[in-house]
Amino acid sequence: LSRAAGAGAVFATAGSDDKCAFLTAELGATAAFNYKTEDWAARLVDATHGRGVDYIVDFVGADYWHRNLRVAARDGRIVLLGTLSGARVSDVDLSQILVKRLRVEGSTLRSRDEEYQGRLRDLLETYCPRFESGELRIVVDRVLPWEDIQEAHGHMEEARNTGKIVCTIS
Repeated sequence: LSRAAGAGAVFATAGSDDKCAFLTAELGATAAFNYKTEDWAARLVDATHGRGVDYIVDFVGADYWHRNLRVAARDGRIVLLGTLSGARVSDVDLSQILVKRLRVEGSTLRSRDEEYQGRLRDLLETYCPRFESGELRIVVDRVLPWEDIQEAHGHMEEARNTGKIVCTIS
């Protein structure tokens, strides 16, 4: 979606080299960095020739906060949509937000009013024809019956999935 919205470059992180390869080869990321084995922030700064990135969409939270500040470009935006690694950050240097003139936003769709959700739905519907034509796609790792929900959850907890896990109810 980032490319479809006009992003010139898209960078991502993942927990394995295979997932990084998938992100670049299959999903069109400019580069993907393995957060378990490399300093992804340093690599990202190098990849942008020190400029940093304009938009950061973060579902991780605490573990990424300091690095997000490091890789954000001047006048950049950090959008926090989750706190998978926790919500508390220690030793925050707020001056980086000021010096870089960063905009920090947080949101969950659950807490948004129906008007906002409607605007978001309308925006996403503009992409529907591109999904229907196959230009954009949703990656599904596996489809399992509801009775196998524990298997699905285990697969996800072990980070073995590349894409969505769908459980069907019959």
